[in-house]
Amino acid sequence: METAAFETDLSLFKYDNLEQLPPAYRDLGADERTERIESALDTLGDDVVILGHNYQRREIVEHADFIGDSYQLSKEAAESDADYVIFGGVTFMAESADIITDDDQSVILPSMEASCPMAGMAEALQVDAAWAELTAALDDDEEIIPITYMNSYADLKAFCAEQGGLVCTSSNAHKAFEYAFEKGDKVLFLPDKHLGENTAHRLGMADETVEWDPWDAEGTDAADAVKNDIILWEGYCQVHERFREHHIESVREEYPDANVIVHPECRREVVEAADVAGSTSTICESVAEADPGETWAIGTEIHLTHHLQRWHPEVNVVPLCGDACMDCNAMRQIDPNYLAWVLEELVEGRERNVIEVAPEEKELAQVAMDRMLEI
Repeated sequence: METAAFETDLSLFKYDNLEQLPPAYRDLGADERTERIESALDTLGDDVVILGHNYQRREIVEHADFIGDSYQLSKEAAESDADYVIFGGVTFMAESADIITDDDQSVILPSMEASCPMAGMAEALQVDAAWAELTAALDDDEEIIPITYMNSYADLKAFCAEQGGLVCTSSNAHKAFEYAFEKGDKVLFLPDKHLGENTAHRLGMADETVEWDPWDAEGTDAADAVKNDIILWEGYCQVHERFREHHIESVREEYPDANVIVHPECRREVVEAADVAGSTSTICESVAEADPGETWAIGTEIHLTHHLQRWHPEVNVVPLCGDACMDCNAMRQIDPNYLAWVLEELVEGRERNVIEVAPEEKELAQVAMDRMLEI
């Protein structure tokens, strides 16, 4: 299945974007930066908690109070008493943290450039238009339930709640589908078509899917689309969609005894060729529980692979393809110089890059997330 709308051109990636920083922070050396970050953290004490997503570089996670996946980190923030939550992640993650933390906690994203491309592939206007077409094409006695992946913006989570749907993670997507089919007849899954397809296979519904491409005016007709039980939005992770079967073949040639584990955001054929498919938590657990000397080839963002190499030196952890193939440019926008800036601004009493979800949107998005917790 080849993607059409968003072909990845690595030459266009803009790494270490420091243009939005005050000039004094653009040329900080590593030693000075670390000293200033640690000094600010000492001053702020328990007033601040730093969350480091698994895909962040070492210079971020080494300062993090918690390291993990997006929803896990949001829960850690909600359980903390910190006034300020600094999220080393991307925009939708900071939004999720704002949804579930207390109103008196401020969620800060060090760089506003850190915006997940996949989340941006399902914008509210597009979804509203698609929903109108699809629901109009349904029979009178049919109902479609929307499910959005956690990797989406708050307005899409709120939309799903309004329409009787819910949020899911890569670990519980199959349960979300089961919930939806108990309530309705069909599922609209957004924004990651690969996770949706892999979930359909898990449920034995591979032949009951169709893709909906909002960028193709002459694409699937709504009347034809609703003949299927699962409608997959044309969206994907620009890191995970780069993996191909030949990457697995190459790893197996070099490491015949390797265990290949990939994220379910990968293409279906890649998941089929791997030994294991699972969330970042599953990937971390698999390496942590591996026997010394085992080889694990990792098909996810490169920084997690590097972390696992450091955290488990007794295991041979290898990337499924090269660093450029596996690098998330959105995550990379959280440069440690930005971390130094937002921390020192807090020391001076100034909150920068606060992420605030509108109250009505927050309430509805919480409903969608609560439904996920119910399953």
